[in-house]
Amino acid sequence: MNTRQEDVIYVGLGRHVIAMDRTSGELCWSWKASRSGYTTLMLEPEQLIVSVSGYMWGLDPLTGEELWNNPLKGMGTGVASLVSQLNPGGRTSSQAAAAAAAAAAAAAAAG
Repeated sequence: MNTRQEDVIYVGLGRHVIAMDRTSGELCWSWKASRSGYTTLMLEPEQLIVSVSGYMWGLDPLTGEELWNNPLKGMGTGVASLVSQLNPGGRTSSQAAAAAAAAAAAAAAAG
């Protein structure tokens, strides 16, 4: 599948992350964490950051390939808050998708 990042919806469920085509609902890829728990996602331009029970992973947003992982030993577990300079509002993948949809709707209305 030749998919662009803005055409994908990312879903975190338990220890799973799935990427779906926003138009067809077709599964693009799926990934499973080595830990179970609540999944927090943050989408950046070059990677999808995933946190599950105190463990962190960086995934390629178009393929689901694991780019890196860090168990954050000794830091604890729970629901993570994710923020970066590239994503200063801590915008989750669902917020990024909503922003992209709003921008596309505005562009269509203007043009």
